[in-house]
Amino acid sequence: MRARRWLRQAWQGYRRLDARHPLLAAVLLFVAGIVFWGGFNTAMELTNTETFCISCHEMRDNVYQEYRKTIHYANRTGVRATCPDCHVPREWTHMFVRKVTATNELFHKIIGSIDTREKFLAKRLTLAGYVWDNMRATDSRECRNCHSFEYMALDKQQAASSRKHARARKEGLTCIDCHMGIAHRIAEDFDKDGTLHETFRRNKRPCSDCHKGMAQSFDW
Repeated sequence: MRARRWLRQAWQGYRRLDARHPLLAAVLLFVAGIVFWGGFNTAMELTNTETFCISCHEMRDNVYQEYRKTIHYANRTGVRATCPDCHVPREWTHMFVRKVTATNELFHKIIGSIDTREKFLAKRLTLAGYVWDNMRATDSRECRNCHSFEYMALDKQQAASSRKHARARKEGLTCIDCHMGIAHRIAEDFDKDGTLHETFRRNKRPCSDCHKGMAQSFDW
């Protein structure tokens, strides 16, 4: 009630100022808009850092520790892909939508949905599924900020990788169709009903698409 009363009084004061000094009122409104927009964008940027992402122990103690052991964290070139690079869109509109949907994650932080290792492991396949589905829906948009079929020099890749990428491009596959475990472990109960493997069999995808070192054979 107090906040509502303050807003009503502020609005009434602005209307009086606008009636007496319209130019001054317009300038104040313009400045207020800049301050609001600057503050809003600052908040967006502050919540779009790796430091913010791992400020909660659920992320820091689980998926972040896995990510640190991958090539996206440390490699010979020193180029890193941080949490926001993979999970937050760069385009402002898509970024804003992602921030709004992230309020659901804050809710589950508050109620402690995965506040223990045991809870996290029990839900990790479900959580991963949300990410995989979103990446398929956006054609692995965040991956493509750095990786693009268009600029891949397939002749400079290892033979197996070159074949897979050439076929993926031809068949319209997206990055996450093969690279599900590229930065985080896959849950132990992944595809326990065999649905995904059956889909691969129908589509005649070779085991080596997911299992490194296995045969390129299409004979299921």
